[in-house]
Order: sequence, then structure tokens, then C-alpha cells
Amino acid sequence: MADEEAEQESGSPGGDLLELRRLRERLLELETGLRESAEPAVQAATEYCKQLCQTLLEYAEKWKTSEDPLPLLEVYTVAIRSYVKARPYLTSECENVAFVLERLALSCIELLLCLPLDLPENKWEEFQAFVQVAHKNLMENGSRELHILTTLTQEKGVWKNPVLCGILSQEQLDPEKGANDLQFRIAISVLISLD
Repeated sequence: MADEEAEQESGSPGGDLLELRRLRERLLELETGLRESAEPAVQAATEYCKQLCQTLLEYAEKWKTSEDPLPLLEVYTVAIRSYVKARPYLTSECENVAFVLERLALSCIELLLCLPLDLPENKWEEFQAFVQVAHKNLMENGSRELHILTTLTQEKGVWKNPVLCGILSQEQLDPEKGANDLQFRIAISVLISLD
């Protein structure tokens, strides 16, 4: 009965908000569990990453990207925000720590590239600001996994990024941009080839 009610609530604006609140609560539980864990650091980090991935899969399945991608973008935003808070408690000795955030960032990029239209300006600016702050906070812990997402969100929309537009039009890019654009170019090219 409760599952049926949750299904009916999901998909409506109020249902989306309820599901996002539940996601935030679940991610807070994971962060608290990590912080208070008596397990060795690598084991605690591994368990956190595993639970985070399972939780994201569970919540990401609730929305169909083809119908409305914005709730899924919000899921990714909530997950990244939660990860940023948990990052000081995650040891870099656990290989999953960097991998999970990289995959999350790439999933977010893929979603942005699949949007039929650019996000409304206010949503885009909010997302841009969020990504910049999250990247800055992660850099304080030596994490660069949001670099590609940060690069993509520097313009006024995904499809306004000159590097991405250059890749898609197969133009020669300015070689002076060098390594910064190279990493971005390779990642975006890989994503495009996956479709």
C-alpha cells in the first residue's frame, strides 16, 4: 500500500519533492554512518561508496529521462552535494572514492548532453554555481573528479561551450588551450561515442 502511494506521488511535483527529501535523508544516514563508523577507513569508505551507488540507482530509476530530465538532474545534484560533505571522511586509499564521483559527474554530463533544450536560465545559473562551489570544496581535499563537469558548465548552457561545439563540428581547436581542453575533449568524445 505504501509503495503504491509512493508510486502515485512520484511523477507529480509534490511526489518529486517527497522523493528528493527521502533521498536527502538516506544520503545523510550514509554520511552519518561513515562519520561514526568504527571500521577501518578503507572498509568504511568502500561500504559508503557501495551504499551510495545502490541508493542512487534506486532513486534514479523513479524518473524517466525522456519525459522530464530535471528530477534526475536534481538527484545527481543532491548526490554530489552529499558526497562533497562526506569527502573529508573518505580515504583516498579506497579506489572507489574517486571512481564513484567520476561516474557521477559523467552521468550528470551525459544527462546534460541528452537534454532536448537548454535548462531555463535560472536553473542553469543555479546548477553552474553549485558545480563551481562543489568543485572548489573537493579541490580542498585534492579531488579533481568534477573538473570536466566544471569545464562544461562554464558557459551559459551546455551547448554554448566552445570546446564542445568545436568537437561536434569537427573544427580544429586552438592548440594554446592545451591540456585543459584535451581532458575535456577526450571525455566528451567518449560520451558521444557511447550513444
